[in-house]
Order: sequence, then C-alpha cells, then structure tokens
Amino acid sequence: MDMKKRIHLELRNRTPSDVKELVLDNCRSNEGKIEGLTDEFEELEFLSTINVGLTTVAHLPKLNKLKKLELSDNRISGGLEVLAEKCPNLTHLNLSGNKIKDLSTIEPLKELGTLKSLDLFNCEVTNLNEYRDNVFKLLPQLTYLDGYDKDDKEAPDSDAEVYAEGLDDDEEDEDDVDDEEYDEDAAPGDEEEEEGEDEEEENEEEEEEDLSGEEEEEDDLNDREVDDEDDEEEERGQKRKRDLDEEGEEDDDD
Repeated sequence: MDMKKRIHLELRNRTPSDVKELVLDNCRSNEGKIEGLTDEFEELEFLSTINVGLTTVAHLPKLNKLKKLELSDNRISGGLEVLAEKCPNLTHLNLSGNKIKDLSTIEPLKELGTLKSLDLFNCEVTNLNEYRDNVFKLLPQLTYLDGYDKDDKEAPDSDAEVYAEGLDDDEEDEDDVDDEEYDEDAAPGDEEEEEGEDEEEENEEEEEEDLSGEEEEEDDLNDREVDDEDDEEEERGQKRKRDLDEEGEEDDDD
C-alpha cells in the first residue's frame, strides 16, 4: 500500500487537524519521499514511518507540535538539518537502522533544543571510537542516547518516551473508569436492593398467609353460627313438642 492511500485510511473520516498520532509503518514511499502528509496535520504529536524506504526527510511538512518521530529502518544518510525547521519541538527521534556513518550527519540536530532522546541503533556511526561520549558532547541537550543516559542508566520505559507515558496515563484513566463501572455493577446498593425485593416477597407471602388465615377463621365462625342456629331451632322444636304433649295430657284429664 502506498503512503498516500495509507494516510487516507488512517484518517478514518477525520480531518487532518483532528489527528494527533499517525502510524505509516511498512507502507511504500514514492522515490524515498514522504507523500500525502501536509501542514494541515497541525495537531500531530506522533509520527511513525518505520521501514517505508525513505531516503530523505526534506519533504516533511511543517509540524510544530510533533514531539516524537520514528524513522527507523529506512535509508536516510543525511539532510537532517530540515528537522529543526519542520519539527522545532521534537523531543524523541529514532534513526535506528539508517545509513548514518559519521557524527557530522547528526550535528544539525543540535538546533533541536528540546530533543531529549535519540536512537541510532544499527547505524554505522555507533562503531566509532568513544561514540557515546562524542554524541553527548555534540548534542548537550540530550538526556538519553540509545535508551541510556550519560551514566549508563536505562531510560524509563526503555527510552523515556514521554508521549507513550501520556498514552499510558490515558489508558489508566480508562481502566479507572472501567473499575468504577465494575464496582457499580457489584455495588452494595444493588445487594441491598435485592434484599429489599426478597423482603417484599416474604411480606407478600405473609400477607397472603394472614389473609388465608382470616378467611379460615371467618369460615369457622360461619360454621359455628350455623350450628348454633340449628341447635336453637332443634330446641324450639323440642319445646313445641313438649307443649303439645302437655296440652294433650290436659285434654285427657278433662
């Protein structure tokens, strides 16, 4: 895939001014030049063009906010003086695996006053005597060279990638949000709500039992009332019978 098409796909319906990170690794550059990248990418902070066949960075647009530039595994052998003009706020530059043979090639980088980290792995320049000491003298603004400072202390996160650390912070914020959502899912309030629902169900069952008990009591009362009425009627019947018997006896006496 050529670089222009890759940039179009990377935009994903965004405008260039919305893009802060652009990864163009392993695509094809035309005649070793950066194509399709314009100064409309004014908010771009991270640009990666690893293994795209670049021979020059002369065609970089003006990217004032660019902080990290990945140029490893290309065929760049010089022309780095344009970086101070095109990317004046660059803090991290990776030139590993390029055709940089001597210190004079990287000397123009001293104009990048904000440059903190430079990588030159697998470049011929690293084979020079006292390579590290000479680079730190040539570029005094550097904190890390090939992932280590002047005292051979390793940079945080391998090469002190401030931009990457910023991304990590964003990821941590997202993780915190996810944790909060998880906590909300398992919040004690939900358990209390479930317990409340269980109590309501138990209360409903008790009410139903109470109602059924009251109905049974009413039925018992009705049954007793019916029995009492039957007993009274029977007594009245027996009394009438006795009265009739007594009247019959009086008639016999007469």
